[in-house]
Amino acid sequence: MFEEAAQTAAVVERQLRENAGDIARLVRDLRSRRKTIILTLARGSSDHAATYARYLIETRLGILTASAAPSISSLYESRLDLRDAVVLAISQSGKSPDLLAAVEAARKSGAYVVTIVNVEESPLARLADYAIPLRAGSEMSVAATKSFIASLAAVAQLVASWSDDRNMDAALASLPAQLHEAWQLDWSEALPCLRHARSLYVLGRGLGLGIALEAALKFKETCGIHAEAFSTAELRHGPLAIVGSGFPVLVFAQDDASHTGILELVGDLHRHRAELLTVGVRGGDGTRLPVVDAHAATQPLLQIQSFYRMVNALSVARGFNPDHPQHLSKVTETL
Repeated sequence: MFEEAAQTAAVVERQLRENAGDIARLVRDLRSRRKTIILTLARGSSDHAATYARYLIETRLGILTASAAPSISSLYESRLDLRDAVVLAISQSGKSPDLLAAVEAARKSGAYVVTIVNVEESPLARLADYAIPLRAGSEMSVAATKSFIASLAAVAQLVASWSDDRNMDAALASLPAQLHEAWQLDWSEALPCLRHARSLYVLGRGLGLGIALEAALKFKETCGIHAEAFSTAELRHGPLAIVGSGFPVLVFAQDDASHTGILELVGDLHRHRAELLTVGVRGGDGTRLPVVDAHAATQPLLQIQSFYRMVNALSVARGFNPDHPQHLSKVTETL
């Protein structure tokens, strides 16, 4: 896990360079089709990348984006009218049976299928109208790292091109060097708070919600911690009730319209005496972990890269093997 996460900067640099021409051609095709909805299909870490995609697409392109349930097709065998839809399927392996069944059903229902996939010769890539390769290379660790960030980078490159956003283009040009910098950051201050934790919350909002979900998953699979992820907008709708003295809370934030509300919530959590770790929160209480300053759309990628180094160290400190989580395998064949 450590070695693969350390490769992320090089992976993203290659991906952005080698995919640029294909992304431009895909965008021309998408513009000509004028689809009115985007449906995402994914599981696990890839679904967290799809959450990031939803916020980025809706805020930058104004196209309604929703997460489709693969079981609607694979298990219940229901057929949807998808003639106005682009289906965006995201997968590292491209082999999960339910994802393949859902994509095949979407094609038959009239959808235009775009896949973001690491294994270029996979069944999922072959089903696509257009396949975007992650170019992450072999990933042996069960816990995905470089392929997850590469998925976010692929989404960001697609949206930047589709929206003609020059600022995002510039942010992506800086991203590989910033990922290298983010990997070097020292988050060891988080370890004393988390080393003996049994439960914790991971919070984010908007573009940061996907990495909050991803961080919570990594806490579970590599560290044996019961971690739950929430949008900061949802915490006061019930989950706040169990936050008390010493309860660990990791908060992700980026420099956009969500920041003020996140900062206010951090103040509330401090008053509830939570053990606060904050990432990208400008001010407030708690232990502030170091971050690389960047465009709001790329900040989540940099933050999760720094997180991966910390959670790998935490896993080892808690006596786990981060490369081989118990009960799990690399390719999950959900039916």
